[in-house]
Amino acid sequence: MSVFFISYASAASTPQGPESVDILANETKGAVTAYELNVSGGYITTINITSSTQNVRWKAIVGDVGGKFTLDDTTGSTIYDWTMTSVAGEVYATRNSSTITWTNLTCATTANLEAENANLSHTSPDDNITATFSDTTHAEFFVATVNISANSCPTLNTYVNNASQDTSFEEVVLYEAVGGNIVYATILEQDATGFDGQTYDFQMIVPENGAEGFSGATAYYLYVELS
Repeated sequence: MSVFFISYASAASTPQGPESVDILANETKGAVTAYELNVSGGYITTINITSSTQNVRWKAIVGDVGGKFTLDDTTGSTIYDWTMTSVAGEVYATRNSSTITWTNLTCATTANLEAENANLSHTSPDDNITATFSDTTHAEFFVATVNISANSCPTLNTYVNNASQDTSFEEVVLYEAVGGNIVYATILEQDATGFDGQTYDFQMIVPENGAEGFSGATAYYLYVELS
C-alpha cells in the first residue's frame, strides 16, 4: 500500500508530484506447491486442471492520499494552508519521465492503446492493454482545466472484496498527443472498501514490459490532483 501526501499551491489546478510517498508493503502471491498424482500402473487417468498464474505483465498500486491546500511562494514558504478532511481528485501514472502538458490530454483511442501494446510487448489478446481497458463507463472529471466527459475514455474498475464490480475505483487511459504519452488516471475515493476488504482512497493497475525473458521493472511517475 502507498500513502501519498501533497501540498497544493497551484494558481491553476494541475496535477503535481507528491511531496512524499511511504511504501508500506510490496507483495506478490507465493508459488503454489505441486499436486501429487499417484495412480497405479496400467491405468489411464483423465483429469481437469485449473490454475491461476500471477500476471507479471501487470502491476498494481493502492493506497491513501492525504494533504492540504497551501498558499506558497517560489521558495516553498507558506503564508497560509488548509488541511483536507476528505479527498477528491485523481492519481495519475505515466512512463514519461519529463513534464506532462496536462492541457493536452484527451481520452486514449484504440490506436493509442495498440501502440502502447507494441511498446510494451503486450501481444496476448487476453490481457493486453486494449483488452484490459475494454469498458467506457466512468464519471466526469477534470485534468487541470480539461474536462473529461463521462463515459468517453477506455476504462476499468479494479476489484472490491476480491470480486469484480463497476461502481468504484474507476481507472481510465488518457493520451498526450504532443508528447505521444499514455497517462493512467484513477478517480479518488474516500476510504472505500478495496480489493482485499481494507479501505483505500485509490487502486490502479499499470502494464509492465510483457516481453518474454524480461526480468526488470518499468518505472512509472506518479502525480496527484486534489480538488
